[in-house]
Amino acid sequence: MKTLRLSLIAAALMSIMASSSALADQRVVDSISQFGVKYTVNDNHAALNGIDCAALGADWASCNRATITLTNPGEAVTSKDWAIWLPNIRQTLRVDNEQFRMVHVTGDLTRLEPTEKFKGFAAGESVEIPIVNEYWQLFITDVMPRWYVTSENAQPKIIASTDTEDLTSFVAPMANHWKRTQDDKNVLMTPESRFEKNSDTALLNAEALRGQIIPTPLQVTLHQQDADLSKGINFELTSLSNESAEAVIERFALMGVEENPQGYTIRSSVSAGAFTGKEAVSGAYKLHITEHEAQVEGFDEAGVYYGMMSILSLLPASGEQKIATLDAVDAPRFAYRGVFLDIGRNFHSKEAVLRLLDQMAAVKLNKFHFHLSDDEGWRIEIPGLPELTEVGAKRCHDLTEQRCLLPQLGSGPFAEASGNGYLTRSDYIDILRYAKARAIEVIPEIDMPAHARAAVISMEARYNRLMKEGKTAEANEYRLVDPTDTSNTTSVQFYDRTSYLNPCLDSSVRFTDKVMGEIQAMHQAAGMPLTTWHFGGDEAKNIRLGAGYTDVAKPEAGKGVLDLSRQDKPWAKSQACQALVKSGKVADMDHLPSYFGKKVSALVKAHGIGKMQAWQDGLKDAQSAKDFATSRVGVNFWDTLFWGGFDSANDWANKGYEVTLSNPDYLYMDFPYEVNPLERGYYWGTRYTDERKMFSFAPNNLPQNAETSVDRDGNFFDAKSDKAWPGAFGLSAQLWSETVRTDEQMEWMIFPRVISVAERGWHQADWEQDYQPGREYKGGETQHVDRAALDRDWQRYANLLGQRELKKMDKAGISWRLPQPGARIVEGKLAANIALPGVAIEYSVDGGKTWQRYLDSAQPKVTGEVLIRSASSDGKRFSRVESVK
Repeated sequence: MKTLRLSLIAAALMSIMASSSALADQRVVDSISQFGVKYTVNDNHAALNGIDCAALGADWASCNRATITLTNPGEAVTSKDWAIWLPNIRQTLRVDNEQFRMVHVTGDLTRLEPTEKFKGFAAGESVEIPIVNEYWQLFITDVMPRWYVTSENAQPKIIASTDTEDLTSFVAPMANHWKRTQDDKNVLMTPESRFEKNSDTALLNAEALRGQIIPTPLQVTLHQQDADLSKGINFELTSLSNESAEAVIERFALMGVEENPQGYTIRSSVSAGAFTGKEAVSGAYKLHITEHEAQVEGFDEAGVYYGMMSILSLLPASGEQKIATLDAVDAPRFAYRGVFLDIGRNFHSKEAVLRLLDQMAAVKLNKFHFHLSDDEGWRIEIPGLPELTEVGAKRCHDLTEQRCLLPQLGSGPFAEASGNGYLTRSDYIDILRYAKARAIEVIPEIDMPAHARAAVISMEARYNRLMKEGKTAEANEYRLVDPTDTSNTTSVQFYDRTSYLNPCLDSSVRFTDKVMGEIQAMHQAAGMPLTTWHFGGDEAKNIRLGAGYTDVAKPEAGKGVLDLSRQDKPWAKSQACQALVKSGKVADMDHLPSYFGKKVSALVKAHGIGKMQAWQDGLKDAQSAKDFATSRVGVNFWDTLFWGGFDSANDWANKGYEVTLSNPDYLYMDFPYEVNPLERGYYWGTRYTDERKMFSFAPNNLPQNAETSVDRDGNFFDAKSDKAWPGAFGLSAQLWSETVRTDEQMEWMIFPRVISVAERGWHQADWEQDYQPGREYKGGETQHVDRAALDRDWQRYANLLGQRELKKMDKAGISWRLPQPGARIVEGKLAANIALPGVAIEYSVDGGKTWQRYLDSAQPKVTGEVLIRSASSDGKRFSRVESVK
């Protein structure tokens, strides 16, 4: 009994001590969670200012200096039992404060922790932690929110000063640190420089826009009369399915035109035989609009739907419901006119996807490329594999990653946070039905063999669960890693070998077949047969073996120095892959992604799916499209033009692939709209992509673009190809979601620039030249392109956006990006302009207390500081406020 009593006393004491320790740890967490955080970029050219970036192992010997300042507003913190976890897309190479170290965990997750020399945070003290990071930090979104703090026995807490989407609250202004290199020739967009850029775009009167349709039709004959839709529409839509007819009626109602049997009549019919030549394609239509009724004749149902959207496009946004009478014949330029949306990196809601589909249909975009998985998240329910969503669809602070993935991209430590989530089977079927009613094909992408960490970790959780239950065979059925693989490899987003599913395992093939079958069943349930499977295939490499690194034994100037003997190609140490190479079935480790692509194409064919699609680098080791099992193979071509894409695109087309142009420097919507550190986005392919740049893109003569744009450093480039160009199959605008955590941010990045992609995908402008092998375009020198015609076309289009389409988006509740106004003060008068005339400009002379509408007709006299912004037509949203000098 005495021994038992002593044991109970000891247990009670241990419990008290543990409880006391937990309380102490929680007090530390609570204290640090109230710290002020300030992140300051100090120097983006550190290699020129005393830092040996090469010796630190920086890619291309490029690194930057920054400072993290932590301010303690409360009592002193002396404990060393704490860690601050922060998202860090630029890996930290050195910490220049001996009290702290930065430890890379996985992906962008980095841990800041004290060293043995840590002296504590005194009450009221601000501590500076200078760091050296790889590459550059040029835009504010290179720093991400929701840093959080942990201690051993405490619950994590987000540091309150970073718990915001307003990054300016803890990221210092980047001032003069916006240049990537010293000779960066980009132009910083300020009100003054923007005023100059906008100076060739003027406000057009309503008559100049009468009868104009976006996207631009093939042929239009305008008549003098107008048709009055103010009494509503008597729809005759028997040529459409019930769902499509309902979608048309809903869209008209959204624009303020209700259904009314006594209203203006719109009739419709499908008659493929009425179309010939290049007009005899899916989506073609004819319009005959008179004062009394309109007739829409479509090549198919898609054509009828598009004809209805063209009638709506004619509506002014002023509230007046009169449209021009006209006759039109129209057909799409490309069969594939797409939008790509990534919900893997950060999740976006079903409701936001439906709004996107509705806007896509309004401008005749017909392919929705849906990126459903990536390293950072798995976003679709798969019956029979619950871990994919129970673990892979959420991020939280679980170091074992058995409940969730570790936090990434500013999502913080809690699973309920923005960026987490998934689509249920029912959600996905609803999206498919919504898309089908609007003539949009949904192309699902499950990215592999790289960018697969969410799947890999989820299936490891499944493996561990089933092994505990003694179900060994079942546990291994869908396991995606080879336990013998100890390869040291780093993915593009800084993950280890868990970023890649193993292409040499039968279980990886079974997993792919299972997922493909379940998604195909959802398509069948929605009445939208799965006709294209997107394999992904991109970036299956170790970035530390890239051209920007050199070996310590033989260093080269201008490159990061590493011990390359310690670096492996993906799967290099996998016994399963070594055996596969030894068997001769695959040439070497480099050929494994394309080998797996061929295996997946056989599954695609076995499922009766006619086309496989991939990012082009995933198929680079195949000889041609004939190497794959499917009758059609498509590639999303994503080489930048200035790095040679104007020529290499031809290679893919000549090998029999259906080439969908997806060039980052013109068609990535996750890049900033303009060169200004306060814009959102990554920028490895270009420093900006705005509506005008996308509008000016020549998709079927890629060399031509050298005359109308610059490379990422603002320099002219030359372009020529001597190869035959069979022509693009289509083009697609991409939104990757690394910096896009909310639905509002998603819409801000997509709209309105995606409409420019719709214009180029549907209509070939007169200023676009036909491709001629051997013709050279020299930026800043040759003048093959009719720039005056391009500028006139832009002015027309910009006014249609600013005066019509953006106001219609307001009615649809779309959070489109408001363009920043240009402005200058000359002789005490304010002059202002905007890239999209018709968007309201406002100014303030009292520090933002009151705002006045700026009118072109009267340049107001101003004194002191003048603030300027743009405003949405409903007055609910505004651009950034800027000061005019």
